[in-house]
Amino acid sequence: MISFNVPPLVGTELDYVKKAIENHKICGDGPFTKECNAWLANRFGAQKVLLTTSGTTALEMAALMCDLEPGDEVILPSFTFSSTATAFVLAGAKLVFVDVRPDTMNIDETKIEAAITDKTKVICAMHYAGVACEMDTIMDIARRHGLKVVEDAAQGVMSTYKGKALGTIGDFGCFSFHETKNYSMGEGGALLIRDPEYNERAEILREKGTNRAKFFRGQVDKYTWVDYGSSYLPSEMNAAYLYAQLLEADRINNDRLASWNAYYEAFAPLEQAGKVELPALPEGCVHNAHMFWLKLHDLEERTAFIQHLKDNGVLAVFHYIPLHSAPAGLKFGVFSGEDVYTTRESERLVRLPLYYGLTEEDRNTVIRSVLSFWK
Repeated sequence: MISFNVPPLVGTELDYVKKAIENHKICGDGPFTKECNAWLANRFGAQKVLLTTSGTTALEMAALMCDLEPGDEVILPSFTFSSTATAFVLAGAKLVFVDVRPDTMNIDETKIEAAITDKTKVICAMHYAGVACEMDTIMDIARRHGLKVVEDAAQGVMSTYKGKALGTIGDFGCFSFHETKNYSMGEGGALLIRDPEYNERAEILREKGTNRAKFFRGQVDKYTWVDYGSSYLPSEMNAAYLYAQLLEADRINNDRLASWNAYYEAFAPLEQAGKVELPALPEGCVHNAHMFWLKLHDLEERTAFIQHLKDNGVLAVFHYIPLHSAPAGLKFGVFSGEDVYTTRESERLVRLPLYYGLTEEDRNTVIRSVLSFWK
């Protein structure tokens, strides 16, 4: 069976983990954490990057720094993972779901303004499949209405929008380094901060509410509890594992793009024949081959298609169940406007195997299995 996902492994991870252990520093914010922070900041032109225990906790930190109060509203897509929503629920906000664009499955920027009320405080833009939302429009709306913008760029590491790295455009950006992502530390993430005025608060929030980071920099002679916070620091061993992959980021990216491009070329005739729809890449967007999806005609055909691939030794999956129709979505949010595309498109979409190191042989097996469904 060809797996849907295999966590990336470049071969030097254990060497770096061993070095972290030999440094006698395996808790958070050691040398490897700092190396990862610096690499990410330098590569993506970010003002400040802080490694976290997950993409979810990066989102939680961003939500907390938006100073949400009970009754405040956050606009976000319903077609996303639960973490995007849960972070804002934990911060006390009400969720306002907006429909997606069918071409990218990103939040429909033309529907955002109608969802804004006097209680709206944040727009959360989730960059699905590493393809950017229409950020110029979203940032313009946010400026005119005095709103914060949080980028859920969990799937967007190495992707850009008009030359800017995803995660660096809004007030806060959130990466994920889960095992299903392009670069992995098992469980992990990162918070990107645009405005330096939030740097110290983020460090305090991440260090259990203490000013420990300032103490280690020699800015205070002792550290103390100064605000609320939690433990959002990943272990040094996880950071060391990730650092090995960041040093090979371009190799990983190019490998994934080769598979994505091979799929696209192979399935373009299917799209021309009206059998499937393929991912769209709007002008100004450079993606990272995080995933390759197809859309079939309906739920029934997708179900048969997934079973056909399984019978041919290929594991394909679907996601997400739209959040607004889930039990928690009904409890914590409302849908603004009409659900024209979110549910319908989510029932048609299927994801094919795509990971670093996918062999040409396996890739060709996937392609043959897909094409044979219509023969």
